[in-house]
Amino acid sequence: MATELRPSRNGPQHPPAQAPPAARRSLRSRLTRLDVKGAPYAFISPFYIVFAIFGAFPLVYTLWVSLHDWELASGTRKWVGFDNYTYLWGDPDFWHATVNTLAIFVLSTIPQLLIALFIANALNRRMRLPTLFRIGMVAPLVTSTAAVAIVFTQMFDHDWGMINWALGLVGIDPIGWSTSRGWSWVAIATMVDWRWTGYNALIYLAAMQAIPKDLYEAASIDGASRIRQFWQITVPMLRPTIIFTTIIATIGGLQLFTEPVLFSVGTPNKMDGGPLHQFQTLTMYMYDNAFGHDRYGYGATIAWALFVMIILFSLINFLFVRRTGGTK
Repeated sequence: MATELRPSRNGPQHPPAQAPPAARRSLRSRLTRLDVKGAPYAFISPFYIVFAIFGAFPLVYTLWVSLHDWELASGTRKWVGFDNYTYLWGDPDFWHATVNTLAIFVLSTIPQLLIALFIANALNRRMRLPTLFRIGMVAPLVTSTAAVAIVFTQMFDHDWGMINWALGLVGIDPIGWSTSRGWSWVAIATMVDWRWTGYNALIYLAAMQAIPKDLYEAASIDGASRIRQFWQITVPMLRPTIIFTTIIATIGGLQLFTEPVLFSVGTPNKMDGGPLHQFQTLTMYMYDNAFGHDRYGYGATIAWALFVMIILFSLINFLFVRRTGGTK
């Protein structure tokens, strides 16, 4: 008896439509290429998004403000073009603060990096309790900047400071650390060096431990002394690290603010940097104009001048270290 085929109540059944194998492979390959090429950009995009919001936008907005006579209290918003920059070029107080900033920067950065390099070289050798000494290098960094500045201000006090007391033991007259322009530079640079030398020393130490030991063993076999090994092996191998620390120290040195502000304890206006502005830095001068005298537009102009100065000095330091090291 023949079986009768009846149509389904839901109509004829058809197999589900499928994409051709070649189309599926093409789609999969495109997704794979998109993943390989786009994943790195997706991973780094949060940094650029945050930078665009909190870095690039304030930078551009500050440039816009610097082109105006901008006052916060009165609400003045008057377009002046490049008048603020013209006034800045002939402003003696700006150049006075620039000299102070550069002098403190030189007095603090050069000894800081050199001392850090030698400390790192000493810590890289076999010694007892190495971890204790390495932690000691971090102690100044975790100390409050305000506490450091207050302690050093008392140490450099003219009448009761420990530094002048020690100098008096060897017959040297007391030094006016806070009233003399040159000596105030030295005092502030000492604070900066004490705080950041250990930080740079740990960076150099980490880089030194990555140098192959075979280089030192071969140099020892050839009769090279430790001093010669340091200058001909350690320093050349640390060149990228030295460039990094130099640029970071340049940025921090030209933006110096907390130490000189707290060093001017007892003066009517801490942003003046002493009665004769003897240690007033660019950041202090910028803050004083923007918020002390309500010249927000001129303060933005000083900020942009400082930004350009940091870029130029960082580039000069990079080229100098790279050329002296002989890198290509």
